[in-house]
Amino acid sequence: MNTRTILTAARLLSALFNPLYLPIVGLTILFLFTNFSYYPILSKIVILIIAYLFTILFPSLLIRAYGNYHGWTPIQLGQRERRVVPYAISIFCYFSCFYLMKRLHIPHFMAAIIIAALFIQIACAIVNVRWKISTHMAAIGGVAGAVMAFAHFFIFNPSWWLSVVICVAGMVGTSRMVLRQHSLSEVVAGFLIGLICAFTAIIIM
Repeated sequence: MNTRTILTAARLLSALFNPLYLPIVGLTILFLFTNFSYYPILSKIVILIIAYLFTILFPSLLIRAYGNYHGWTPIQLGQRERRVVPYAISIFCYFSCFYLMKRLHIPHFMAAIIIAALFIQIACAIVNVRWKISTHMAAIGGVAGAVMAFAHFFIFNPSWWLSVVICVAGMVGTSRMVLRQHSLSEVVAGFLIGLICAFTAIIIM
């Protein structure tokens, strides 16, 4: 496998497992493997649309507009000192999503996923002041933490899901290092922060 193929695969993995997808993945797990699988299909669609708008579409558009305004490429925007505004945008959008869900009286565990993602964003923003950890890995760690928390509450075996998440984490972590966006320590730290934040947020909520 030549260098160009490896770099292309790394970029594809980084794009497919964008950190902004965390809430949608968490909600999907909740709808498929817990008692919420019996929740009305129309209600699930509405919740997924709300999550998509506030945790993927709006943050993506605003962050892209911010980068374009300064003439930065996505890689340049990913530099530690330039991440402050993108983090602030994501945190604002996630908080708005949680607030809207509470106003609409959406069930507790669904809103808890947004809070978990919000905690991860805040933790990454704080750490980023001195250390550029991987938000890609924090998101995947958040999925692992959410699976563990849901397994505790809804009494199901999380082994299969955790195996998949760990395999994906390995591939994405490797891709971030291949692209020279992060070191091994930044990749591992991101995963652990995401796992701890998501598990804690869902358990205490």
